[in-house]
Amino acid sequence: MNTRDDSAFLPNDRMDDLRGRWADIQAEFVDDPRASVKEAHAMVAEIVNELTQRFTDERASLESQWNRDEQPDTEELRIALQRYRGFFNRLLGTTEATPQPASAPSN
Repeated sequence: MNTRDDSAFLPNDRMDDLRGRWADIQAEFVDDPRASVKEAHAMVAEIVNELTQRFTDERASLESQWNRDEQPDTEELRIALQRYRGFFNRLLGTTEATPQPASAPSN
C-alpha cells in the first residue's frame, strides 16, 4: 500500500524501505566499512534525486493551479497559498500554520 503522511516527503512504504536499507548498510560496516560508506553515499544521492524530483513536481502542480488563468479568482489563490504553506511546513519539518518571525539578535 502506498500511503502518504502529509508531513513526510515520501510515501510510508518508501520510508520503510529506506529505513531497512539503512539498517543493512549500518550492519555491513563491521565487516566492510568502505563498502558500507560507499552504499550510504549512493543511497543519500538516490534520496536527494528523488526528493528533487518530488519538489519539482509539487512546485509545477502548485504553479499550474494558480497559473491556469490570467485572472485567477481569490478562492483559487487562497487554495494555492494553502498548498504552498503546507509544502513550506513539510520542507522545514513543522506543522505550524504560520511561520514565526525570526527574533531580533540581542546585543
